[in-house]
Amino acid sequence: MTPSEIIDAIIDDRSASEVSDAIKDVLFAKSSGRIDDVRGTVATSLFGDPDQEDEEDEEYDSEEEYDEDQQEDQE
Repeated sequence: MTPSEIIDAIIDDRSASEVSDAIKDVLFAKSSGRIDDVRGTVATSLFGDPDQEDEEDEEYDSEEEYDEDQQEDQE
């Protein structure tokens, strides 16, 4: 149901449960759409770019090279 149909249902004095269900359906559809739109952005901000992490992991062949590099940075 569209918002104008919901208003028409209220004017036509349809049952409260029918109007309430229609309002809930519209709100659920809108919120679901917005969540889908933002999901990728939020995932990237929380977990970072997966391609970037793979590049960082491949930079070192072993854990020893990583530790040596970290020691040089601290000096």
